[in-house]
Amino acid sequence: MAISVIDLHLFERIFLSGWEDTLRKLLQLSRWIDRANDRVGYLVTLLVPLMLLLGVWNVVGRYVGRLVGQNLSSNAFIEGQWYIFSLIFLLGAAYTLRHNDHVRVDVLYSNRSPRQKAIVNLLGSLLFLIPFCLMVMGASWSSIMASWARGEISPDPGGLPRYPIKSAILICCTLLSLQGLSEAIKSWAILNRPNAEEPPHGD
Repeated sequence: MAISVIDLHLFERIFLSGWEDTLRKLLQLSRWIDRANDRVGYLVTLLVPLMLLLGVWNVVGRYVGRLVGQNLSSNAFIEGQWYIFSLIFLLGAAYTLRHNDHVRVDVLYSNRSPRQKAIVNLLGSLLFLIPFCLMVMGASWSSIMASWARGEISPDPGGLPRYPIKSAILICCTLLSLQGLSEAIKSWAILNRPNAEEPPHGD
């Protein structure tokens, strides 16, 4: 009986040690994903002034152009503003999720305990966010590949190519899926650390 108890304790130590090592590696992966999306988010912020400058030019150029009798704007500038806004929205989605700045139903979430929030985040990431991103990638893949194959451009005169901006959909879903995985890992860590008050951040 003593041998069986010793064997059981040894098995528990080995199992728990292995599980803690696995969790530690998963958290390292989570930190890597967080850092990657932080860098993408920083680069996206650099697009905001450019979008504003294009927007101002498109407005000012339209009215000044009427006064001088010359077109100072173009479809390329107008579409460029749209494209940059799309990039900010698409590429900034994962960064927003990483910093918990996306829209929530706070009446159901804000007053929950850390463990309850972790359960919501874990299930939301695994059952909704990641499957949705994969579904969007699958649904848009053929259209994006066809756009690249024929070199799709805007139907408006002087417009921009469409295939690069369409590819941002795939990049968005990839980054968002990875961030969803990171959030799921951090939530799982909370559920396996009963005394944790806050999620293990990737900072």
